[in-house]
Amino acid sequence: MEPLVDSYGRRIKNMRISVTDKCNFRCTYCMPAEGLPWLTKAEILSYEELVRISRVAVSMGIEQIRLTGGEPLVRRDLPELVRQLRQLDGLHSLSLTTNGILLKQQAQALADAGLTRINVSLDSLIREKFTQLTRRDQLARVLESLDELAKYPSIHPIKINAVAMRGFSESEVLDFVRFARDKAYVMRWIEFMPLDADQIWRKEDILTGHEIKAIIEATHGPLTPITSGDPSETARRYTFSDGIGEVGFINPVSEPFCAQCDRIRITADGQLRTCLFATEETDLRSVLRSDADDTELERVIRQAVWHKELKHYIGDKRFKRANRSMSMIGG
Repeated sequence: MEPLVDSYGRRIKNMRISVTDKCNFRCTYCMPAEGLPWLTKAEILSYEELVRISRVAVSMGIEQIRLTGGEPLVRRDLPELVRQLRQLDGLHSLSLTTNGILLKQQAQALADAGLTRINVSLDSLIREKFTQLTRRDQLARVLESLDELAKYPSIHPIKINAVAMRGFSESEVLDFVRFARDKAYVMRWIEFMPLDADQIWRKEDILTGHEIKAIIEATHGPLTPITSGDPSETARRYTFSDGIGEVGFINPVSEPFCAQCDRIRITADGQLRTCLFATEETDLRSVLRSDADDTELERVIRQAVWHKELKHYIGDKRFKRANRSMSMIGG
């Protein structure tokens, strides 16, 4: 079968699936304190529908799938979806992004189902700051979940994702480095992006990956680049002079990687987005719930991917905010 490519020649190999728009946090950079109107059960794709999309996508060359939300672990029986997806021939990697609150209880089931990697979103190691940002006093539960994951070596590596925000993140950079090196986690900082429901994002609020790298090197000395050989790698990866630990910087604003982007996204209500900041979506749910066969589903996906945007234009006068917040799109 022909590979899945867009009009700029980018081959699409990575798909993110949001299994729910619901979340048990209220992070200030993602949604209002009162939350957002949730999708109804009828609006959300069933596991059967998600597996069908994934099967067709993998047949077209999708090699990696990441499950996101909202908070994906609030969706009932998620390990069952993991188990079904792991059976897809040609899928190389199946991973999950979570805030960690429900992870301790589900870690074994996820490992048994075949999950290969987990990213835990954790923006502060200080209880007061964590509570201020997430509007939930749950840091201890997240840390307990991380400790629980250590019991399941099949899920590796464990990555910590922190959103980098000026005036919030600088003081904890070295604490996170120490934490990650001690626990053998991969530490990654992601630049703050304009995906907040309150639309209060300002470019001045970004703490860039370059600035964080400088903070680390002032204490630990020059970092050594790690090259994966994958041009679509989103993180600039580094290790330390002693070879212990890895840090990475995802810089979509200061150093966009759009030219190498290889991903698409499926929202919880079945909309295909070819860019995180897309202003248009392709309705796959209607296709799934019609009498269309897999050939038609493939045609619709290929057509949408062919029109994938060249770039996101953040910082440019042509930039348009996404029409959904991060929790609605899928992190």
